[in-house]
Amino acid sequence: MKICAVELRSNEAVICLLSLQNGMFDIPQCRTQKFIMEDSLDNQQMRDFQFAFKKLLDDYKVDKVVIRTRETRGKFAGSAIGFKLESAIQLIPDLNVNFMSNADIKQKLKRNPMGIDFRDTGLRQFQEAAFTTGYAFLSR
Repeated sequence: MKICAVELRSNEAVICLLSLQNGMFDIPQCRTQKFIMEDSLDNQQMRDFQFAFKKLLDDYKVDKVVIRTRETRGKFAGSAIGFKLESAIQLIPDLNVNFMSNADIKQKLKRNPMGIDFRDTGLRQFQEAAFTTGYAFLSR
């Protein structure tokens, strides 16, 4: 199973591709690490974001998308643009989207800790949250 883990931060969708086959994790190379939304009020930019995201998923034959949830209220609440990006991803036709909360991720990592240091994955530092989300989702 190949997944695309997503962390939404303000106007960015940070992604990490992961796959699990026969108990082995793989981090395939990807042409991009994040999508940036310049103007969320521009309809064409939202459509372009949705098209580019879907194209990436189709090109890499991704089975599922896993989005790290954010709080809707309070000190750690997600931004309005982030929720718009989340909606654009969810509304892609025939796409299987799942969500994982921070509590779920912590619980899964506690039961099944990562066997590798993040610095050894070859990913960029800003992709760590997306990577841990994907790892936790695949570690069932």
